[in-house]
Amino acid sequence: MSRAADSHHQHVEPSVARMTEDALKQKATGTQEKRELVGDDEYLHKASSIVNKNALLENPLHGISLDRLEAMGRAFAREKGLQDYEEEFAKGAQVAQDPLAFESLTMLGEEDRNVLRREVTHKWHQPWQLYFLTICCSMSAAIQGMDESVTNGANLFWPQQFGIDTAARDNDQWILGFINGAPYLACALLGCWISAPLNRLLGRRGTIFVTALVSALTCIWMACVNSKWHLFAARFVLGLGIGPKSATVPVYAAETAPPIIRGALVMQWQVWTAFGIMVGTATSLMFFRVGDPSGVAITGLNWRLMLGSAALPAFFVMAQVYFCPESPRWLISRNRHREAFESLCRLRHTKLQAARDLFMINALLEEEASLVTGKSAIVELFSVPRNRRATVASGTVMFMQQFCGINVIAYYSATIFREAGFDDITALGATLGFGALNFVMAAPAVWTIDTFGRRNLLLTTFPMMSAFLLLAGLGFYAPEGMAYSPGEGPVPFTYSAEAFPLYVRDVGMSYATAVTWLFNFVVAFTFPRLLSAFTPTGAFGWYAAWNAAGTVLIFFLVPETKGLSLEELDAVFSIPTARHTAYNVAGLSYNFRKYILRQRLPPREPLYAWEANGKA
Repeated sequence: MSRAADSHHQHVEPSVARMTEDALKQKATGTQEKRELVGDDEYLHKASSIVNKNALLENPLHGISLDRLEAMGRAFAREKGLQDYEEEFAKGAQVAQDPLAFESLTMLGEEDRNVLRREVTHKWHQPWQLYFLTICCSMSAAIQGMDESVTNGANLFWPQQFGIDTAARDNDQWILGFINGAPYLACALLGCWISAPLNRLLGRRGTIFVTALVSALTCIWMACVNSKWHLFAARFVLGLGIGPKSATVPVYAAETAPPIIRGALVMQWQVWTAFGIMVGTATSLMFFRVGDPSGVAITGLNWRLMLGSAALPAFFVMAQVYFCPESPRWLISRNRHREAFESLCRLRHTKLQAARDLFMINALLEEEASLVTGKSAIVELFSVPRNRRATVASGTVMFMQQFCGINVIAYYSATIFREAGFDDITALGATLGFGALNFVMAAPAVWTIDTFGRRNLLLTTFPMMSAFLLLAGLGFYAPEGMAYSPGEGPVPFTYSAEAFPLYVRDVGMSYATAVTWLFNFVVAFTFPRLLSAFTPTGAFGWYAAWNAAGTVLIFFLVPETKGLSLEELDAVFSIPTARHTAYNVAGLSYNFRKYILRQRLPPREPLYAWEANGKA
């Protein structure tokens, strides 16, 4: 769940769900204990204004008696016009305090307990509308994926038609890269940053609909251009559709998914990007031999159909998105609590689960509203040490998502293969194999991202990508997607959506997506010239070196976030980077001695307090 601490807080009413004074004292005590265990000096100076702020957001119901919770639930239902569900909210308020302690709640019947047990034991058994929402909205990513791969095919034709000769003129290499990278330049400069106001005004579904419309119309526009700079203008406007979607879709998925499978559902953005790359390449092959019609003044019908075909997933999203429920969090921020409850009833199996989640979301929003400092959220991203570390970590993974070199293959593989002596059809066929592999190999991440972990996936796959890119440089074909799709593909968007505390998460996500699109543009813009100056082997070697560097950056700057509550993430990002680094470096020596030299060593002292209690 994510919203910035901005003007929407005026819509949240004062609360029947406000924490009691005893609960506040207990929270403060817990934060003091956390300071002593973690040992971060910054708690001495910022405990009340920064760390307590994030700790309160973890569970504002902690420490309240069950009788009081029942009364609060009933009062909440009456206050919000949900009095016909008063019993569900009385039970839901008690369950919300500790969702795993339901067995001891006397208000619950056996049927209620069975539902809550099954929620834990069968985590993938969710209402079909939740999966429909995730797949439908993540199809928005297919627009971006299709644009990348149809551009790959179109690059074989349109530059010659518009007088671009990259072999004869160095300046034309820069022009080709500038036009190909135009959407991602627009994303970084404008698209990502208009996400927050669009979401405030239109909601999640409305933002997705409008940006899908922009994408559809600009894809058709690209098919009708009559000059290279006309094509640049159309592609630049396309970025105004891609940018806000990339910041909104993962947040929408996070706000509607149950926590136990949130990582897997949020990463669907990258899964469907890979799907779009695969379909776009297949579409390029389908239109490859389409000739210009006689008697009609159309030149380059094949590449125009390629570029225009990327509108198809946008029309699909537009047709389906309003059949999905709106984000309950956005509805609550507009005081539309009954609609929020109806939305959750579609996304959960029972009204008890919907009441529990609605009550908790509302309590979190009220705490968020009460903790606003008045500073700009973008300022707090960099001025608050805890937030700054999350900003650095998410910026690192987003930067490396582009400089791992995967989009070089997505944009230019057909051109590279042609320059290596392959014919155009063979070049596109090899690219189709890459796209299919990229999509299929995203499947392991769905099952491992919430168990093996974000950091471990990155540290495992970056060295593999470095090796595969070296092979690609030597042989022009290697299965790099096998390493990218399980690791650097899905992790950055998922990591960025959860690393920031609740009150700055919207702006944090805008920043993170702006970083990835900025460097996407840099890759697209520079590669034609890089290819000429370094040769294909040298160009791929360049990105292989960046993957090796990425392994080091991830090791030092990106802590693990899997399976941790918001309060525990505060502890993670409140530890100074130097301390994290020292602990991880010492761990290299410890693991080498224990697992390679087989020495009998005592357990290491844990870095985090909860690790001492056996929680990974």
